[in-house]
Amino acid sequence: QVHLLVSGGGLVQPGGSLRLSCAASGRFFAITAMRWYRHARGAQRDLVAAISSGDGTTYVDSVKGRFTVWKDDAKNTLYLQMTSLQPDDTAVYFCNVEVHASLTTGARQYWGQGAQVTVSS
Repeated sequence: QVHLLVSGGGLVQPGGSLRLSCAASGRFFAITAMRWYRHARGAQRDLVAAISSGDGTTYVDSVKGRFTVWKDDAKNTLYLQMTSLQPDDTAVYFCNVEVHASLTTGARQYWGQGAQVTVSS
């Protein structure tokens, strides 16, 4: 089993910054993708940012230029740096990690606990 420990988040004023982290532990052969989702009140769960094992990144249009996703392979940790935060960024943020248990095993996804991010004056 893979365990994901999420930290960061909190309350910040508009224009402020926050950093989320997601540390993966357990037994697995390789991590193939790491993603951040968010679920705002009254909306569906949306993909915010993703990074592949080759460091290719994807962002939802609304956060491009403001959010940055990266990973530390030595620590099996995913990060999301959020700047110029807006009230519309308020949501519960979730870490999602795709792993392979072995060289021949198909990919499997694991979810971390949600982290509340609130942007308000």
